Amino acid sequence: MITKRHLFFNLIILTIPWLSLLLMGKRSIKRYSIASVLIVFFESLNHLYGHKRKWWKFYDKKKSFIRDELPFSIGPYMPLSMWLLKYSYGNFKKYVLLNIISDGLFAFLFINILKKIKIIRLNRLNHLQFFIYLHYKSYLLYGLQYLYEKIKRPWLALQFHQLTLKFHQFKSIFL
Repeated sequence: MITKRHLFFNLIILTIPWLSLLLMGKRSIKRYSIASVLIVFFESLNHLYGHKRKWWKFYDKKKSFIRDELPFSIGPYMPLSMWLLKYSYGNFKKYVLLNIISDGLFAFLFINILKKIKIIRLNRLNHLQFFIYLHYKSYLLYGLQYLYEKIKRPWLALQFHQLTLKFHQFKSIFL
């Protein structure tokens, strides 16, 4: 049975991060969504593994991956991944620093707040291990975005070249 506190918390972590994407812009959402979706899928697999290994414990009885872990993956994780890529992609040092800050805040501060409001607590991981669990995926996210950009660029260059050829043909006909 889900408590009202847990239900309210899930609604908050699902809506606020996604509403923040309204401020991002359509081009950025399109650009960074592929890598973010893939990393959320990978994160969900990690959550299933952590759930099985009992690395954390939710206070509500009758454990449920969909009610407990999944809102963290599809709630703040994907939009935050997109925001971090938007503000730091192309500057790896800045990207790593922003990820260390965000993962550190969650692993060392926010998890304690969640423990105090009786949502979740760490069970078989300490805070440093949890930080590493969160942080290592940031390199995978950057790598996925890098591969996406590598694949996308030649296609865009070809499209641009074809458009310029058509423009010059059009220009030569009418001028």
